[in-house]
Amino acid sequence: MALDYRKCAEEIAANIGGGSNVISAAHCATRLRLVIADNSKVNKEALENIDGVKGMFESNGQLQLIIGTGTVNKVYDEFLAVTGATAASKADVKAAAASRMPLWKKILKTPGDVFVPILPAIVASGLMMGIVEAIPKFWPAFGNSDWFSFLDLVANTAFALLPVLVAISAARVFGGNIFLGAVIGIMMVHPALINAWTVGNYAPGEIPVWHLFFFNVPQVGYQGHVIPVILAVLLMCTVEKWLHKHVPEMIDLFVTPLCTVLITAFVTFTVIGPIFSVFESWVLVGAEKLITIGHGAGAAVMGAIYPLTVVMGLHHMYNVIEAGMISSSGVNFWMPIASAANFAQFGACLAVALKCKNQKTKSVALPSSLSASLGITEPAIFGINFRFMKPFIAGMIGGAVGSFFATWMHGINAKGEIVKFGATTYGVTGIPGIPAVNNVPMYIVELCIAAGIAFAITWFIWKEDEPAKKAKKTPEEPPKDMPVVVRCSAGELKQPVEGKVIDRESIPDETFATGILGDGIGVEPTDGTVVAPFDGTVTSVFDTKHAVTLEKDGMEVLIHIGVNTVNMNGDGFTAYVKEGDEVKAGQRLLGFDSAKIKAAGYSDCVVMLLTNSDDLDDVECGLK
Repeated sequence: MALDYRKCAEEIAANIGGGSNVISAAHCATRLRLVIADNSKVNKEALENIDGVKGMFESNGQLQLIIGTGTVNKVYDEFLAVTGATAASKADVKAAAASRMPLWKKILKTPGDVFVPILPAIVASGLMMGIVEAIPKFWPAFGNSDWFSFLDLVANTAFALLPVLVAISAARVFGGNIFLGAVIGIMMVHPALINAWTVGNYAPGEIPVWHLFFFNVPQVGYQGHVIPVILAVLLMCTVEKWLHKHVPEMIDLFVTPLCTVLITAFVTFTVIGPIFSVFESWVLVGAEKLITIGHGAGAAVMGAIYPLTVVMGLHHMYNVIEAGMISSSGVNFWMPIASAANFAQFGACLAVALKCKNQKTKSVALPSSLSASLGITEPAIFGINFRFMKPFIAGMIGGAVGSFFATWMHGINAKGEIVKFGATTYGVTGIPGIPAVNNVPMYIVELCIAAGIAFAITWFIWKEDEPAKKAKKTPEEPPKDMPVVVRCSAGELKQPVEGKVIDRESIPDETFATGILGDGIGVEPTDGTVVAPFDGTVTSVFDTKHAVTLEKDGMEVLIHIGVNTVNMNGDGFTAYVKEGDEVKAGQRLLGFDSAKIKAAGYSDCVVMLLTNSDDLDDVECGLK
């Protein structure tokens, strides 16, 4: 059965607090991305059960609903129509969400924002490096061929000029000119500088130095560095923005770029580079110590908490560490940990997919587990594992054991030397990571351990919730056939409640009686149920449940229970419908307790007004 896009959008809107609670809305290939003003108004349980919504999670300040390729765009269009929200780009939504994030999270999120766009280039180069370096092991002659030399050049380019890619991406993130960012990146790996990877071949005193004021600056490049490049571009963007604001427009075109590059270059080579390249080295040493501490215990801890950083949207910060590892040693020791953690989530999700009987859960779990096996774990984590929690915990345990194995075990090369287990790239895990690792059999064993343990634990500790037995509902009252009390050129309105119909002028409230809010009637009720006066749409239900508005064919109607009953704050009132509901004539809308209203000192007269009666012809009110 085809999905009702409009109904799906209406139910989403109703369960996030309405259009007024939406700050920004956009969609990607599979997800509806929302930034919500007040999260307390979001009914998460109801959202997950909406037909068409395959999963829900919150990340980086965004509420993301997984809807699916080819469907999300149609639901999105209906969502905009239902809520009145303005279409936004993913960048707009990210900006809106980022503005609401705490400072510490913004700082940790920045490396991810810088690295995510350049991951395709890094992954492609890393995989090619793994393949090119593996071929000579089986075909020694290939290692001396022109093809090897050519492919090695292609594979190494992204890593050799990594600061340029990082600088361009960082300039985009910080809002600067990306071409000026490229200049800073190129400058830091300029051929005139000594390559950072070969500086160890120089004896003390052989490295040329610039004497700039009181700085002695070694003429050494920053190949493979990340943190100094990001900070240099942050400085560049800050200077550029300041100059754009203060330099006269007449000379801004050439003064701003010139001063921006000159100032950034000087500060980078004299302060940022020397200080933060040392800091980066400390980070790398610390990371390596962390994952090897306790003969693998540190790696086990990281394998366990890695999925938590995915939940917080902070896992891309590891890219800085991984890039530094490859630059310093040619091997990424962190990748096996990430792979174990991700593949364990695959195992846990697969267990849910095979064990569950709920078809909606199964339809989400199976493709999500396959996605996780390829290194994309968000659908599995947010759609299944974290949602049910026990599979998520099982995945953490599997990731810890797999990571421990990966760090504890080492390979032996042809010379009998111990080789640390790792990869030639980063940004790729799971099955696609096989060509990138330096020990394929060990990698496969690691993945099997991580996924197998997570699968087994999930299978034994997770139980599918029994479908909640629906409470026996009071039989729905059949629609009441009420008499027509208002007629106009656009249609007719039926009596909204049983009782004595009175003229508008007789309503015991001056505002209603004078017709300021529109023409209509009053009813002195003998029953406590308000029903729909026509087949139409509920446009609003007051928070105090004492009033409702509807529309149909250009008729806008207000039904108000009592006079000044807003002061009762909903006590004695019940709403049977919500904003956006389609209703039939005679269907109940509101319930009220006349005795409570009168005890509070108010009239229980029910008022029905055609609020746009001035725009309609031939309006007649009263019974015939």
